[in-house]
Amino acid sequence: MTDTNTSADLPGGDLFTLGAPIADTKAPDGPIENRWTKAEFNNRLVNPSNRRKLSVIIVGTGLAGASAAATMGESGYHVKSFCYQDSPRRAHSIAAQGGINAAKNYNNDGDSVHRLFYDTVKGGDYRSREDNVYRLSEVSTRIIDQCVAQGVPFARDYGGLLDNRSFGGVQVARTFYARGQTGQQLLIGAYQAMERQVANGTVEQFTRHEMLEVIVKDGKARGIIARDMVTGEIETHLADVVVLASGGYGNVFFLSTNAMGCNVTATWRAHRKGAYFGNPCYTQIHPTCIPVSGDHQSKLTLMSESLRNDGRIWVPKRAEDCGKDPREIPEADRDYYLERIYPAFGNLVPRDIASRQAKNVCDEGRGVGPLVGDFRRGVYLDFSAALARMSEEAVAEKYGNLFDMYQRITGESPYDVPMRIYPAVHYTMGGLWVDYDLETTIPGLFAVGEANFSDHGANRLGASSLMQCLGDGYFVLPNTIRNYLADGPFEPVSEDAPEVVEARQAVEDRISTLLSINGDRTVDSFHRELGNIMWEYCGMERTEEGLRKAVDLIRALKDEFWRNVKVLGSADTLNQSLEKAGRVADFLELGELMCIDALHRRESCGGHFRAESVTDDGEALRDDENFAYVAAWEFGGEGSAPVLHKEDLVYEFIELKQRSYK
Repeated sequence: MTDTNTSADLPGGDLFTLGAPIADTKAPDGPIENRWTKAEFNNRLVNPSNRRKLSVIIVGTGLAGASAAATMGESGYHVKSFCYQDSPRRAHSIAAQGGINAAKNYNNDGDSVHRLFYDTVKGGDYRSREDNVYRLSEVSTRIIDQCVAQGVPFARDYGGLLDNRSFGGVQVARTFYARGQTGQQLLIGAYQAMERQVANGTVEQFTRHEMLEVIVKDGKARGIIARDMVTGEIETHLADVVVLASGGYGNVFFLSTNAMGCNVTATWRAHRKGAYFGNPCYTQIHPTCIPVSGDHQSKLTLMSESLRNDGRIWVPKRAEDCGKDPREIPEADRDYYLERIYPAFGNLVPRDIASRQAKNVCDEGRGVGPLVGDFRRGVYLDFSAALARMSEEAVAEKYGNLFDMYQRITGESPYDVPMRIYPAVHYTMGGLWVDYDLETTIPGLFAVGEANFSDHGANRLGASSLMQCLGDGYFVLPNTIRNYLADGPFEPVSEDAPEVVEARQAVEDRISTLLSINGDRTVDSFHRELGNIMWEYCGMERTEEGLRKAVDLIRALKDEFWRNVKVLGSADTLNQSLEKAGRVADFLELGELMCIDALHRRESCGGHFRAESVTDDGEALRDDENFAYVAAWEFGGEGSAPVLHKEDLVYEFIELKQRSYK
């Protein structure tokens, strides 16, 4: 990789400064297949009596947070668990549908830990760490055993053995599933494990609480400031270590498949306190969502990627056929474009590729469904061949709840008419920078699951998010956090300490400011405008001109927000307008950093597609000489430019080459 000494040498260098390089120094050496075993053995231990003296705050109760709380609580630590929902079971992990990957090779089709490792690095377009990805692939096999022991009702074949199906970017079947409800069933398992520890007294649960600040004392994370969302009370919670399991930031785009409450506040508050943010521009557009139907929508609905196992994606060959009933269009006039362009993988190409090709055919005027502006934004996902091959009962057994959901939303039955789908924002590969121990650049602050950046590179393979969340929570964090907690018991922190008082005062001042502006515009109007900017200029296709325009537009919007937002109600009660205002304020700052990150990375890789960097046939073109690194961004201070720290990516076990799924 070419060494650059100043930000001026990089695209967009006028918008940031270049800091010192960063490296993950905690990963063991030696053969990669032995590194995690070596780390588990070498990590320091905490004896049982000392565990009872140590406290852990975990923010978030999705799969990563709930599994971490259950495991840490069972180990004997005192855990405080926080979520903004009225029950941990309402965490957004419940919405995951299609399945969870694991390299158990039950089908004897050539799968292995190394193949899952290879598929994940390749699927992430060679922008992830080898050490982290191999560890994730290795622990994947233990996750399934853990969940089966909890009673998770995975699908089984006729003989009673666990069943598998394929997902995008692979040629083997390694995805375990529970119809189209996998996330829900896994979350119930993790939730029950956590509630057992609640009953045992090792886990203390705080629902309807939102983290608004991290407390850093003597350079270490020692607690959080949270708001009771029912009473409005600002609370101080102290601990020996803080774990963020608060999910991703896809709602910066306003319309996404995320639940409306999903936000970036926990990780962004940590970023402002010194935690580096890794690769914020790496966002994933999911190809299999129900298309936008109008300006009235506040979120989009995902149709599981598992549907691409048996559904065939197509559009009419001729634009004049796009308004016809699809059942009247003969086979000869249909373009199964993924099967045509990528014969080796067909409809199971990775999500970034499937999404871009859907956009391309719609831009050509061959999209289907109602007109949205000048174009029809939809493609068909057709199950007619599967229904002819398998019978309606067999299809219903695999996908019935997904078909029912689609019919309730659209009024059309996929058994009779092909589904209409289109890409939408779904997942974020960026997140807080962490080392091999999942520790951020703030000592004592850890990040797990989608809240960190570490495993997926520039694109996540389908069914790997649940794998990472449970891998981090059940197996990785409980082993790595011991290295930090072994130095305990730690000196207690008083609520009167200056750092604690300062953090609490910052929260109160921010709330007071939001309530005092009393402008003319609603919070939602600002959020929707930000989302439009992000989708238009930092969505599926990005250009230098568009990204610079986006930065200017976001800065102007942020300035107007702090002058003209209207937040109704008061601080001392339930106030959803106030909750949204704080979250949108953070989204505005994040959106600017995302555009700067996308601007500086003048290459195409995975979900980050720069129009200036494409192959002759229109595919993404990486620039490994100049951009084979993690972009770890440091908060530069109020009103100051962010600071870019580069972590070089070194590939010892996988050959670095351009992706091909043809």
